[in-house]
Amino acid sequence: MKNLSESEYDLIIETGRTELHYWKDLWLYRELFFFLSWRDILVRYKQTTLGIAWSVLRPLLTMIVFTIIFGKFARLPSEGIPYPIFVYAAMLPWQFFSSSLTESSNSLISNSHIIAKIYFPRIIIPASTVIVSLVDFLISSFILCLIMVWYKYLPDWRIVTLPVFLLLSFVASFGIGLWLSSLNVKYRDFRHIVPFLVQFGLYISPVGFSSSIVPERWRLFYSINPMVGIIDGFRWALFGGDVKIYLPGLLFSIVLAMLIFASGVWFFRKTERTFADNI
Repeated sequence: MKNLSESEYDLIIETGRTELHYWKDLWLYRELFFFLSWRDILVRYKQTTLGIAWSVLRPLLTMIVFTIIFGKFARLPSEGIPYPIFVYAAMLPWQFFSSSLTESSNSLISNSHIIAKIYFPRIIIPASTVIVSLVDFLISSFILCLIMVWYKYLPDWRIVTLPVFLLLSFVASFGIGLWLSSLNVKYRDFRHIVPFLVQFGLYISPVGFSSSIVPERWRLFYSINPMVGIIDGFRWALFGGDVKIYLPGLLFSIVLAMLIFASGVWFFRKTERTFADNI
């Protein structure tokens, strides 16, 4: 007969196991991620008259306004590229960035009923909102292709680098979105700050103009805005040698986007355990 004082199992406690299990749970809950993504896509367009056409109209109308203001009235340089496609090419990453940022920052509040009831890695919620922005991006990209064909502008080999700049746009927007979504749970005032930040960011980013108009001595400082290097990268990938890319600024934007993403994940994980109490 076995001695009852002897244990048949070894209890091993290792530091960091909870964190490891958390990232494993992301894979286990992948179906929830796809469900939330598909739900957000349906909800976004289901109750609108024009439906998915809004993903085309928004950048298209902005392109027209910026072309008139910056191209016709201000007569800012577009590096030899027709102003409409010059602006629209920048609208693609900016729309993806701003939409991802806005949706992810408010995602936890919008899904408070789920957070309060069941366990799952909460980071799935802001991550799922990015899929909606990606769908908008793909639709708008098709319109850009038609505009480029109209102006007889065809990309060269640099087009293969476009996914890299899209990934950087995701990294920057998702990192900021994680910060804002976490803060928004406790401080609801942030839901009013986000639209202002997005609107302000649109005008200080090189969407309606070329970053080359910024004086050389200020260009690196201007790249504190991570979207500067990303937008320049998009234009470089689409228009090739017609667009000069400021390499120090691009590298600075990449490093900054990575730091924002890493710090966003860290802060989100740090505050995640309090979401159910504060939601």
